[in-house]
Amino acid sequence: MKFIPHDYQMEAMERLLDNDHYGLFLDMGLGKTIITETAVQELIEDFAVSKVLIIAPKTVAESTWQDEAMKWDHLSLTFSTVMGTAAQRAAALKKRADCYVINRENVVWLCEHYKFRLPFDMVIIDESSSFKNHQAKRFRALKKCITGFKRVVILTGTPAPNTLMDIWSQLYLLDQGASLGKTISCYREKYFKLGQTNGYVVYNYRLKPGADEEIYKAIEPSVMSLKAADYIKLPERMDNVVHVDLPEGALKKYKQMRQDYCLSLDADDITATSAAALSNKLLQMANGCVYDDDGGVIEIHEAKLDKLAEIIEMNEGQPVLVFYAYRHDLTKLKKKFANAKILSCSQDMKDWNDGKTELLLAHPASTAYGLNLQAGGHIIVWYGLTWSLELYQQANARLYRQGQNRPVIIHHLVAKGTMDEQVMDALQKKTAGQDALLEAVKAEIRRMKKDECKSN
Repeated sequence: MKFIPHDYQMEAMERLLDNDHYGLFLDMGLGKTIITETAVQELIEDFAVSKVLIIAPKTVAESTWQDEAMKWDHLSLTFSTVMGTAAQRAAALKKRADCYVINRENVVWLCEHYKFRLPFDMVIIDESSSFKNHQAKRFRALKKCITGFKRVVILTGTPAPNTLMDIWSQLYLLDQGASLGKTISCYREKYFKLGQTNGYVVYNYRLKPGADEEIYKAIEPSVMSLKAADYIKLPERMDNVVHVDLPEGALKKYKQMRQDYCLSLDADDITATSAAALSNKLLQMANGCVYDDDGGVIEIHEAKLDKLAEIIEMNEGQPVLVFYAYRHDLTKLKKKFANAKILSCSQDMKDWNDGKTELLLAHPASTAYGLNLQAGGHIIVWYGLTWSLELYQQANARLYRQGQNRPVIIHHLVAKGTMDEQVMDALQKKTAGQDALLEAVKAEIRRMKKDECKSN
């Protein structure tokens, strides 16, 4: 296939060629992979680099970079995929190739394998947001090696203001603190103020007034940031909230569980951990099952399964992508729909895009980055909702992206009278995240306690 780049893609390629250390903060669907591969090929042909390390999410490392290179006529890059057992990974590193692709979970192993002296002259960190935790082992390991690369490229989506705390570590890997400071402490002190606290425990930080613009200005020389809406035209997207009525017995169990949990907690002392625990219990029950204290599964209802079956029947012959939240969701879905396939490898993605899969089941975390599924269908069903706005948006973008030629329909199964409604409201307002979760749980606790007082 002949690659005819858009103007913004030409600009991005030129910046990668002109800068030894550079970041592309481009929204989903703008072509970060083909832009970067084209630049890499030119660098190799000019003898500027000879051996490139690509770090990516697992499913992306398996095939996305390799398949993208095979798609375009102008690319002749060779790849070695450094995955599998330790022996298989070591063997892949010995193969002669232009690019060595490894999943981020094996970064620590790679650094230790080479005793932190990596034999690559360029590194590309795909979806660099997976290195946002400055305390994570993968960040610390790569930090020790990063100055050994002649060229560093980081790729991720355009950062929103509420994600700016996460970009310090990503920019540090790019420029060793030149833009945002040498330490996370200095970065926090300069741009953030304390948010929710409990004694000496700090749960989150909030941006100081105008700090977002200061951060964007500080990183501007090092990154190119573009929003998809400004550069690509997509078909219509229709978001549909499908209300699900729970059986009377199931709703009664849900309300009892909610009451028992809420009355045992104090809204003023609730933490992110306890809020997540309560929310998870309630969302599980809304989906139809809940884990007991021993890890067993208690079945409560099949209302969402029945509603999903209706949607599939109404769209007979049309492929449907279903996002589930919990393992027991997956078990029930597989039992109910014998023809369903689970997205777990590159072949599953290929079968979907080739029209061989009628019903594809996926966890949003496994599809969040880099997967192109737009050729296989245009219907999404959220069987279980997520508090993560980033995961939600990224997962939807697997179908709603450049190359999609049909209107994308996104159904959300929302159990009435449950935590589903609060999550859906937060997603629609684009406020979903830890803060929204905490506020929703606190509101639930206060409501339960108020009702308890009235009844007494």
